[in-house]
Amino acid sequence: MSDALRPMARTRLYEQVLDRLRAYAPESGLKAGDRLPPERELAQRLGVSRASVKQAIVVLEVQGLVEVRHGGGTYLVGDSLDAEPVERLVERRRRLPDVLEAREALETKLAELAAERRTDEDLAAIRAALDHMAAEIDGGGHGTDGDRLFHAAVTAAAHSALLADFMRTIAEQITESRHESLRQPGRPGRSLAQHRAVATAIERQQPGRAAAAMRRHVRTVAKVRLLAWDPEPDGG
Repeated sequence: MSDALRPMARTRLYEQVLDRLRAYAPESGLKAGDRLPPERELAQRLGVSRASVKQAIVVLEVQGLVEVRHGGGTYLVGDSLDAEPVERLVERRRRLPDVLEAREALETKLAELAAERRTDEDLAAIRAALDHMAAEIDGGGHGTDGDRLFHAAVTAAAHSALLADFMRTIAEQITESRHESLRQPGRPGRSLAQHRAVATAIERQQPGRAAAAMRRHVRTVAKVRLLAWDPEPDGG
């Protein structure tokens, strides 16, 4: 049976709110650090419920475009609110749990093997990655490049060609999960501390502790706003 006459998808209200907010920012001359109008005002001006506005704000927050300060309003992170289509965001949300599950399985084992097999050269690369991440964070960044270098150094220290190949096959998805996690307030510093715990266990050649520390770290990474975001329409 042909599905050419299947019901057409209706644009969800929060998607319309997103479109209006993205147009509003440049029209109003808003730049990084500027505050959006309160949710109640936005709902009144747009003629929608506060729930629809809140849902749109959550999408912008998940995309790293705004910072929501509890009791202090919503502020632009950059000079615009342009970002990936909501459909692509929904697709990333759907695949993220599988990516995080794979990361836990692979990276826990890699940390264990690294503690058993690391060389002095491997330890130097791990320390350099930690220093790089710390410098990024001190400079106001999220530490994403240092994070990438750290996990690459641990993978190299495991000296397992097959596991390294497995990691390469999901490298793009790992990058997504890294960005989702490190965007969250307070997460970069916490992530760096967890990396240091993994590195200490590897340096001391404690495989069990290295694996446990990496497992705790990846499970922290899994607690991202994107997985808490509900893309279903709210009807208002």
